[in-house]
Amino acid sequence: MRLLALDPYHGGSHAAFMDGWRGHSRHRWTLLTLEPRHWRWRMRHAALTLARELRRRITGGERWDALVCTDMLDLATLRGLAPAPIAALPAVVYFHENQLTYPVREAHERDLHFAYTNATTALAADACWFNSRYHLKAFTGALEGWLARMPDHGHPEIAAEIRAKAAVLPPGIDPFPPRPPRPPGPLRLLWAARWEYDKGGDELLAALDRAATAGVDFRLAVVGQAFTDHPACFDEIRRRFGDRIDRWGYQPTRAAYRACLTWADVVISTAHHEFFGIAVAEAVGAGCYPLLPNRLAYPERYGGGSPPLLYDGTPAGLAAAIEQAAARLAAGDLWSGDPEAGRSRVADLLWPDHAPRLDVAVEAVAPSAATD
Repeated sequence: MRLLALDPYHGGSHAAFMDGWRGHSRHRWTLLTLEPRHWRWRMRHAALTLARELRRRITGGERWDALVCTDMLDLATLRGLAPAPIAALPAVVYFHENQLTYPVREAHERDLHFAYTNATTALAADACWFNSRYHLKAFTGALEGWLARMPDHGHPEIAAEIRAKAAVLPPGIDPFPPRPPRPPGPLRLLWAARWEYDKGGDELLAALDRAATAGVDFRLAVVGQAFTDHPACFDEIRRRFGDRIDRWGYQPTRAAYRACLTWADVVISTAHHEFFGIAVAEAVGAGCYPLLPNRLAYPERYGGGSPPLLYDGTPAGLAAAIEQAAARLAAGDLWSGDPEAGRSRVADLLWPDHAPRLDVAVEAVAPSAATD
């Protein structure tokens, strides 16, 4: 098939998804992207900007069999503005996030225009793919409740229409080679996320304080995208635990980031928002033992098993889990006899195997093109 992929915010997990699938796909791709900045403006203008570029390409003779886009595109507007051959393409929208349940610090900060754009994009698509069951349920449930409160013509029934054409298809990850032999030393902890309020930096600080007070010896890496205006807890973590920190802040290259993952014994999450958790999946794929809160999208992939991969979501629970992990490592068996127990949780995400499943899924949206 000839796939037209539109990514109005080509960075982070959005870029990793498009580039990973495209790199392992059997289909022929045309990928049009915009820079990953000014997300609000991208959601406003991308449909017009990309429609004009597509008109130029259609005039030049290019044609496609299906369209794949992300939730950052106003697909309904694109279909109205683009040339007829584009408007007629079977379309898939991939929901990395949504603007109705994405956390905001204050309720007045949420611009519900973008949430409605997500809804009309889903309605305009032939198929809606979500990165987790948790995300699908959170979005459609919140959408139904929100529209039911509108003064008139709310159409809460569209939530059911979206569910009817929705599928859960997680993103993929790159394979990691076997981990090198680990030199002796204390437990190595990794926290990898955006340095923002919804990722639970205060809980990380409190858990590290408890673990240190309990006498746990650990080394620390706190990495991820940082901003000038980041929560003060990160500066406090660096002040209190600077003598334990081996890696800090944004890693400048993909190789440096992957080195963090193979360095760590344990990957920690304290998130209060996570629709999937690609950083955790990559770390687990690299061999890290996950300690994750029992909430959000984590239970559907990491729930069950022994020793447990989920803690109760409190700093005290995380500190206790860190202490237990340190004791198991000191005894020579962090994974309690099953070193592949983590990797098996994410084996289905490895791009060489996962991309063909996505290929099949997109073929189902445009079956006549897939059999030509």
